[in-house]
Amino acid sequence: MAARKVDYLLIGGGLASANCARWLREEGAEGEVLVVGREPDPPYNRPECSKGYLQGKERRAETFFRGDEWWAEQDIELLKRTSVTALDLEARTAKLSSKEEIEFGQALIATGANVRRLNVDGCHLEQIHYLRTLGNSDAIRAGVEDAEEVVLIGGSFIACEVAASLTLLGKHSTLVMQEQATLERGFGARVGRFFQELLESHGVTVHGGDELERFEGEDTVAKVVTRGGLELAADAVVIGAGVTPDVQLAERAGLEIGERGGVRCSSRLESQVPGVFAAGDICEYESVVHGGAHIRVEHWDVAFNHGKTAALNMLGRDVPHEVVPYFYSVLADWGELEYVGPAYVWDEEIVRGSFADGAFTNWYLKDGIVKGALTFGRSDDLDTARRLILGGAALDDVARHRLGDLDAGLESIGR
Repeated sequence: MAARKVDYLLIGGGLASANCARWLREEGAEGEVLVVGREPDPPYNRPECSKGYLQGKERRAETFFRGDEWWAEQDIELLKRTSVTALDLEARTAKLSSKEEIEFGQALIATGANVRRLNVDGCHLEQIHYLRTLGNSDAIRAGVEDAEEVVLIGGSFIACEVAASLTLLGKHSTLVMQEQATLERGFGARVGRFFQELLESHGVTVHGGDELERFEGEDTVAKVVTRGGLELAADAVVIGAGVTPDVQLAERAGLEIGERGGVRCSSRLESQVPGVFAAGDICEYESVVHGGAHIRVEHWDVAFNHGKTAALNMLGRDVPHEVVPYFYSVLADWGELEYVGPAYVWDEEIVRGSFADGAFTNWYLKDGIVKGALTFGRSDDLDTARRLILGGAALDDVARHRLGDLDAGLESIGR
């Protein structure tokens, strides 16, 4: 028999659980709310690990979702340094790493993702870093203090953001990536080249179309060798090879895993087990925004908003998740990209503004339907992008021309 019972068990110590707990209380939940997280810190804004916190511009406590007093005021119990090791969804019980057993009424599984680790020769050497947590960020900052040359493995958000942050700290960064241009997998070659040129203009060296072969060194990494034959001196390495959703707990509990690797959920973020929800990186949900397609998105804003939707549905509100996924990335103080979508596939790109001037929106369309939009210096275009994505209607030639015409207003497009 379980030692104790809670009404709401929120598994995972990130923003999805934190915001779920917040909205449970704000919307009138009176029962016990327990948040269980494996990290030593309370829920925090993870994107700052590669940005302001890594740069030393933001204190640790400034990244936190809320301070300690808030949790007490809201009567929400937060267990840190604790994992849920097993779930019995039929008995509605959870076993904790502390050996305690909890009975619960409803549950949210928001276990996030784990970094994808590379298994190559030399991967055991010191000064090879991955970035997922505040502790990782601390280790990188300490590790590069006396470094001159830092090599980044990868061409997506983590590698690009860390390279920019380390440049501000006076380090020379080199990217090695499989892509021909940075960020091109998500945004296409043209946009990718823009961001690569931005990085290069601030001194970052980029080697595209290549792969890591091995690391060399005695106890500490000293050289990165690529399959293309490059030998790069390295005082430290940061690997940004992506993440994998941490669905082990959910899978062992018998929950269905979808094609995109997440817990398959309804538009209400509920799994096939009534009263058991998923959110954040592990949630593969039926998106009403995308015509009922199941999507899974790895970004903090999605996890944050999932928390609210899950809370409302735990309270019986029966609301679909209707927020258009939003992404952002900040490259030091050189600029910020914002994106709504995601456009998994597209057959047309329309540019509004100018790459050369550093102020543009790149619209992604499939069969004339806006599927996504990336802005740099034109944030106001995002409202129109969200509206068009939600509308899901094909645009005629005149409307598509207006998307790219700075002299034409966007307000009437698609109405």
